[in-house]
Amino acid sequence: MLEGDISLEGLSSKEDPEAQAVGAVDGEGAPPGGPGAQAAAMRVNEKYSTLPAEDRSVHIINICAIEDIGYLPSEGTLLNSLSVDPDAKCKYGLYFRDGKRKVDYVLVYHHKRPSGSRTLARRVQHNDASPATRSGRQDQPLPGKGSLVSTGGSDPPLDFHEDDKRFRREEYEGNLLEAGLELECDEDTKIHGVGFVKIHAPWNVLCREAEFLKLKMPTKKLYHMNETRGLLKKINSVLQKITDPIQPKVAEHRPQTMKRLSYPFSREKQHLFDLSDKDSFFDSKTRSSIVYEILKRTTCTKAKYSMGQGEGRKKDSALLSKRRKCGKYGITSLLANGVYSAAYPLHDGDYEGENVEFNDRKLLYEEWASYGVFYKYQPIDLVRKYFGEKIGLYFAWLGVYTQMLIPASVVGVIVFLYGCVTVNENIPSMEMCDQRQNITMCPLCDKTCSYWKMSSACATARASHLFDNPATVFFSVFMALWAATFMEHWKRKQMRLNYRWDLTGFEEEEDHPRAEYEARVLEKSLRKESRSKETDKVKLTWRDRVPAYFTNLVSIVFMIAVTFAIVLGVIIYRISTAAALAMNSSPSVRSNIRVTVTATAVIINLVVIILLDEVYGCIARWLTKIEVPKTEKSFEERLIFKAFLLKFVNSYTPIFYVAFFKGRFVGRPGDYVYIFRSFRMEECAPGGCLMELCVQLSIIMLGKQLIQNNLFEIGIPKMKKFIRYLRMKRQSASAHDVQVKRLQRYEADFTLEPFAGLTPEYMEMIIQFGFVTLFVASFPLAPLFALLNNIIEIRLDAKKFVTELRRPVAIRAKDIGIWYNILRGIGKLAVIINAFVISFTSDFIPRLVYLYMYSQTGTMHGFVNHTLSFFNVSDFQDGTAPNDPLDLGYEVHVCRYKDYREPPWSDHKYDISKDFWAVLAARLAFVIVFQNLVMFMSDFVDWVIPDIPKDISLQIHKEKVLMVELFMREEQGKQQLLDTWMDKGPQKDEPCNHHGPKASLSGSDYHAGAL
Repeated sequence: MLEGDISLEGLSSKEDPEAQAVGAVDGEGAPPGGPGAQAAAMRVNEKYSTLPAEDRSVHIINICAIEDIGYLPSEGTLLNSLSVDPDAKCKYGLYFRDGKRKVDYVLVYHHKRPSGSRTLARRVQHNDASPATRSGRQDQPLPGKGSLVSTGGSDPPLDFHEDDKRFRREEYEGNLLEAGLELECDEDTKIHGVGFVKIHAPWNVLCREAEFLKLKMPTKKLYHMNETRGLLKKINSVLQKITDPIQPKVAEHRPQTMKRLSYPFSREKQHLFDLSDKDSFFDSKTRSSIVYEILKRTTCTKAKYSMGQGEGRKKDSALLSKRRKCGKYGITSLLANGVYSAAYPLHDGDYEGENVEFNDRKLLYEEWASYGVFYKYQPIDLVRKYFGEKIGLYFAWLGVYTQMLIPASVVGVIVFLYGCVTVNENIPSMEMCDQRQNITMCPLCDKTCSYWKMSSACATARASHLFDNPATVFFSVFMALWAATFMEHWKRKQMRLNYRWDLTGFEEEEDHPRAEYEARVLEKSLRKESRSKETDKVKLTWRDRVPAYFTNLVSIVFMIAVTFAIVLGVIIYRISTAAALAMNSSPSVRSNIRVTVTATAVIINLVVIILLDEVYGCIARWLTKIEVPKTEKSFEERLIFKAFLLKFVNSYTPIFYVAFFKGRFVGRPGDYVYIFRSFRMEECAPGGCLMELCVQLSIIMLGKQLIQNNLFEIGIPKMKKFIRYLRMKRQSASAHDVQVKRLQRYEADFTLEPFAGLTPEYMEMIIQFGFVTLFVASFPLAPLFALLNNIIEIRLDAKKFVTELRRPVAIRAKDIGIWYNILRGIGKLAVIINAFVISFTSDFIPRLVYLYMYSQTGTMHGFVNHTLSFFNVSDFQDGTAPNDPLDLGYEVHVCRYKDYREPPWSDHKYDISKDFWAVLAARLAFVIVFQNLVMFMSDFVDWVIPDIPKDISLQIHKEKVLMVELFMREEQGKQQLLDTWMDKGPQKDEPCNHHGPKASLSGSDYHAGAL
């Protein structure tokens, strides 16, 4: 290679007036050319350079001429020729190119490279100065940026939109430098058209922000935790030995007897903390959360940010100053506006493969995110260390909920087995199956349906006893107490985690305003500017949100009405399908009409529920967005409330219909109730609607868990990942990139699915909690199926977080937020609903009334006959009698139907009888007694179990005492040093000042002696 063919260009460039003007985070700084700008330029040159100090004079090669003659086949060829595997030094993207500074956060943006240039250097930054100034000055590039080398012609100009985005990025990155962060840019990536800005927080910035955020960090002081003694100690040791095989092999999960005293970090008290290894003092989770706080706080406030095409250049100076004051754009705003396409912290490394260095991600994958360890406890402390407290609390809550389902499942199975054992001893079902009874029932539909024998419903009656027996009432009471115990157990577990994770004194501070809120405030301030000059304290009031509130109300009511309409449509389908199947000539089809109709209707309901759940989730998010909540916490709480309301109605409306409305408003033979004057309301089976409620609940619950919670969670992320892979492959092929090297860590993480929050994870578990508690009287096996689902769900979610999602930003939280209130509400509602299910849906109360009021033998013999009324077939309305009255082989004069009414030979024929009112009074009395008794027992459990475990309260008190002692000893040490210095100070001065012993006297004594 000839020397004349290669031209050298310096990396240094002239000072940028905009970089000089960039000051502190709020945009204030020294004037152009002043000392502040020069210092900033020096920091860019010296502090943020990626090359060692002795190599900063190295020049880059202008390879245009070589490329023009075809000698350079690709950019990767030159890089590979200059160094051997340069990515190994930076551990494939985990560190800066110097291999020393760790990448704490990554910003991603899309850029358009001019088609005529294929250079290694990144395009130089432009400033916002006037054209004359811009032509005479040049920006100081960040590491990874260089001057644009000439290719013999001018590059095609970028469109205004891309130029505006680039301008915002330059200013924002300049402000990040002013905030103390260190940046390194990389546009020469294997992902075509994507650039990365790697961010590193140096030690002084971490200390400063940790003090601002009041992060509790472990001190040097170690103390013994209170240990159990006597019998409890022996029991705990035995339990540890028994549970040792199911404990994860993680250091953080082992029982600890020593704990470091924690204290909010302070730069003035750094001597209290163990700073022997500064690289590991702040772990990766803490470093990324600190950087994220800086990213949210750092703003770009330049007036060039336009609300329309070139509008920033057309407005007057007052409007520009208003935008400078109000239009502050943090990272959330820049992401929302597409200036950056993504922002995320990096995973610790690869989790599988050969020669993979050991890291927390790999450990989590092996001990937590693998289906082979489904029987083990979760390493919650390691989850918290890697993902943060908020995600750690979610998995801790899910683990506690799953553990509490074990006793509920055992009791539910026992109740179910009790029904199986006693089914042959159940007198009502035996009477229904007795063909000697010869009870002829009235037709189930008009014209096409004929009379039928009650014994044909024998199978349904026997199956109903499996779930409708005296043990069901006990199980309902048990589950109500179980829900209260679960809530108390979780509160205690939460306090233990708060103590272990040093969150006991943590209080959430008000979050930064959302990007959409700031944009709306800016628009409002610009509108008010022409009318009033006092716009400094502009904020959105309830008057500004009235249209959004009205839209929310109308939309939610409309969505609920849509759900009711769909349920009504399914009811009509059931009625019409039953009538159509009744005309079938096949006896087997006619004998299975009820089963066929019920099963197909439930499947239709399941499909509709799954589809509407996705639609309602999108609608709830849109409704929340138009409200423009101020903070992310407010946005999340409003979104949760709307989504839960819509999904609750969607999931439970078909079940509520079967439980409380089906068969209640049917009418009687000869005077039936019709929908749209054509469809007769459907009736319950002779054994009641409880069996149908069980079928409905089981299919919907299992279907949602299998399809929506598992298949969707597995299939959709993999499908999205595959689509992104195909798109990247197509873009790389179009750019003629040959990927011969492995992706950098930040490139690999960019291909993962972005973290969308915990709301979907909590939502599916809360809906499941409703299935387990609300209608548990009709389906005692619900806790068992929930337990089996959750065992898979925990590992499925874990695998998704470790392998499928970008690493989320660690968020501190001391509780699960609004979800706890929703759980308490469902627990209270479950008591009321189960009371009504037992009293109105099942035959438990009618059986008790018959046994103690009407039975002549003191047994249940004659109960079925007591619940059936008589009807004279001659009283049918015209056109409603069966077309084939002789279908049973004989002529029917009187048929039976399930209701408490007077017989046709009575003076008040077909009127409601006294038995109906007696049963109704008993049902209402049971609801009142059951509800109040169970509520009282739940509140008693809540009162008996303290929210804070006694040992944790003692430990917290011990920490406070130790902290006071530590500071008292420190103050005493300082005082002793001061006294020693005061005593030794004059003695050191004696030889110099030639004073005798009396010179050590106080000033007053000295003057008194002189006098």
